[in-house]
Parts: sequence; C-alpha cells; structure tokens
Amino acid sequence: MEFAHTEAIRLADVPLLDVAAFRREVLDRVADGWRVLCLFCLPGADGPGLVAVLGRDRDGRLRCCRSLPVRRYVSLTPECPQCHWFEREIFERHAVLPEGHPWPKPIRFTAPPDGGPRPEPGVTDYFRVHGEEAHEVAVGPVHAGIIEPGHFRFQCFGENVFHLEISLGYQHRGIENLLLGGPDVRTPHFMETAAGDTTIGHSLAHAAVMEAFAGQTAPPRGRAIGRVALELERLANPTGDLGALAGDVGYLPTMSYCGRIRGDFLNMTAILCGNRFGRGLVRPDGACHDLDTGAVRVLTGRLEAARRAAFGAAQLLFADTTVLARFEGTGRLTTEAALDLGLVGPPARACGLARDARRAFPQPGAGPKDIPVKLHDFGDVYARALVRRLEMEASLDFLDAALAGLPKGPIRADLPAGLPPDSLAVGLIEGWRGEIRHVAVTGPDGRFAAYKIVDPSFVNWFGLAVALRGQQISDFPLCNKSFNLSYCGHDL
Repeated sequence: MEFAHTEAIRLADVPLLDVAAFRREVLDRVADGWRVLCLFCLPGADGPGLVAVLGRDRDGRLRCCRSLPVRRYVSLTPECPQCHWFEREIFERHAVLPEGHPWPKPIRFTAPPDGGPRPEPGVTDYFRVHGEEAHEVAVGPVHAGIIEPGHFRFQCFGENVFHLEISLGYQHRGIENLLLGGPDVRTPHFMETAAGDTTIGHSLAHAAVMEAFAGQTAPPRGRAIGRVALELERLANPTGDLGALAGDVGYLPTMSYCGRIRGDFLNMTAILCGNRFGRGLVRPDGACHDLDTGAVRVLTGRLEAARRAAFGAAQLLFADTTVLARFEGTGRLTTEAALDLGLVGPPARACGLARDARRAFPQPGAGPKDIPVKLHDFGDVYARALVRRLEMEASLDFLDAALAGLPKGPIRADLPAGLPPDSLAVGLIEGWRGEIRHVAVTGPDGRFAAYKIVDPSFVNWFGLAVALRGQQISDFPLCNKSFNLSYCGHDL
C-alpha cells in the first residue's frame, strides 16, 4: 500500500501476505528503486509478523506491507544487504529466524523473548581470520576520554585490515519497549534522550508521527522554531566533527577553533530554550518557547560571527596539503557499496547518493525554502569532511532566511487527545547524522503497540566496518571520526 509520509494509514489497509509473498514484495520494490526504511516485527495473538516500510526518494512516497505470523523465513540479506542489521535485530528480539542470513548474531544483547536473563554485551563468538601472520587487535569497549563504550575487533595482516567487527549494545536502555502503551508523560523525555546530541532531530521525528496520526500539523511558527533548532544542531555537531578530524591528523589550529565555535552554536540553542541541547523545546503540537524580536536580533548577530569563524577554521583545514594527504583516499566507499548497505546522511552523500529527507520527505511548515543537497563522489574521509563543510554553509543560509521570515501566529496548537486505533504512521527527519525514522503502530485501544526508532547510526555502523577493509589499522580513528556515529542512538 502506498501513502504519503504526512498521513497515517489503517492496519486493515496494509496488505497481509504469506512470508514468501512478503519477501518477493520487498525484493521487487527494492529492485524498482525503493529503499527499506524499516523492517521489524509486530507482535500478535498468533505470534509476531514482519512489517516492512519502504520509501521512494524521487516522489516522497512510502509503501508498507506485512506478513502473517512467522517463526522462520528465507533471509532477505543475501539479495538485499540493507536488511542485514534489521534481520539480526528481529532474530535477537523475537526469535524469528532469517534462514540463510550470513551472520545472525546479536546487535544489542537484549533479553531473549522467553524471558531469560540478558546476555552480557560483547560475550559472543567473533569472526576470525586464520593464518600464520594474521593477527587480531581488540579495542574497547572502554575508551579514553568521555567516549561511549563500543567494542572493535580488527582482523589484520601486518598493518592491513582484512575485516573490522563492531560489537555494540553496552548502551542498551530498552527505550522502544518503554514506549509501548504510550504516549504518556515520559514519551517526550525518551525522544529527547534517544541520542542526546540529536535531541531536536528525534523530537521532530516523533512530532511528525503524532501529527500524522492527528491529521493536522503544528502551527507554522512553532514548527519553524523547531527547524531553526534543528539547523543549529546540524551546525554544532559537524563543526565538532571537523575539529575532531583535524585533531586526528595533528592539525591543531582547526581543532582548537572548532572546539570553541561548536560551543557558540550550542549557546545559540540555549537562547531558544534555556539549554544547549534543545531539551523541552519541540513537542508534537509545536514549540514550547517563542522567539521575540530581541532574541532574533541576537541570534542573527551571533550567526554572522560564527559563520566567519567556522569558514575560517574550515579554510585552514582544507588548504593544508598534509591534511589533504591524510584525508584523500582514506576509508573509501564506492557508490555501489553505499547503495547496497542503505547508507544515509553525509556518508551516503559523500558517495554521490542524493539522500536527504528534507527534500524527499519535507515536513509542512518546516521553513522558508528548500536546502540543496551537497554531494561528493569520492567516498573517502575527504569527501565526508567536505560534505559537512558545504552543508554547514547551506544551514547558515537557511537560518538567515528563516530568522528573517518567521511566520506570525501561535507556536502551539491543540492536537486531538487520543490516537486512532489499529493504525500506522511514519516520521522522517533529516538529522545531522542522516535520516531519522520513527514508525509507530497503535493497537485497538489507540495506544502504541509498537514503536520503532531507526537512528542513522543503525544503518551506518556497518558502513564504517566496510570502509576499513584494506586500510591501515592506524587509519581507524580518522575513518571513525569521519562517520562519527552514535553508540546510544544505536543501542535503543
């Protein structure tokens, strides 16, 4: 069934297929240019059934299908690699076996469906390369500084990496399970903390879901304020990324400047709502804080100063030949690999894939104009850094126009109190890491029977693993920073 991303659909209207027909439907649509946005299990009285949500970028259409209850099925991954991580999650959470999956291992180490104890994160069998001169290097899960825990195992021959296995799950909090039976007073908190550096992105994705269920949108002014915060989030974090990339190659000027400039953008978010990460600003019915003329004037002046500083720091970085020598050709991904793996965000656009939810799935009242997609096609660290720099420029231009033309009127509206029963809605927002996907399904009582969150890190972590193949192990910190993925955003 096809539908728009701004509308909810009834479950009764979603085709209910046997698992073989479900599998054919997904593969046929992917071959026809659709992407797998979400693949998950919907519990039922007779057992869990598969649900697939697919999207088509060229016209912003969505498609949904579901299967009859199933305990095993022929894996989609060998023919559709972008299902790889989704199928591992389904097997882990619901014991639905994807037969023929090349690697059906846990991704979060959740408690088994039979109610047994949760396995210890990282306690599992790892892929190993055997040979007289092959060796293994293990990194983490505890890292230096304040970085979150994650375990990396490199299979190497000398300095060359044959394969990198990434084992996560140390940050698993069970947020998706805690959302069941909602929405309630806890729901906004869970959205804002799904990935703490993407508070606005996940809050807007949830708001899009709730507005689709309600059949109405937030007031234009309220949503425009949320979009201003989203672009500030997009500026603060990529600025930090460029500084971190500079630090990894020992280029201290840009590293030092970007550390301060990132703080400038975070402080602008504090002008909007009183804190630097955007907590308590975005709600499904609009925004909780308005902007008066004085605040707009202060933001405009600070943005201009930050623009000059950020561009100066970036110019230093990209003009240095020793920096470019380390960036160019490092951690290269082909366009074909990015397409197969379903990558999103800057890593996808750095491979030449024009994937941006702001263009393919725009939200009503989100802002005064579209943001152009910034592409590169080298697929390496240089391309991922350059895409960030170009997108910072686009975000600053957007903010200048948005603050100059904020709509008049209220910032919040009265949405219906309840949700429609037995329905499904999708929220798609382009966060700073890439496309954020929320899919909610209500039961007969109009409460959440399933809530699936797909942070861009969920689909991009394996892209980092592939980018390391054939690289020097000393290139890992640089490649890792060029993706800059979230541990907690994955470990929902």
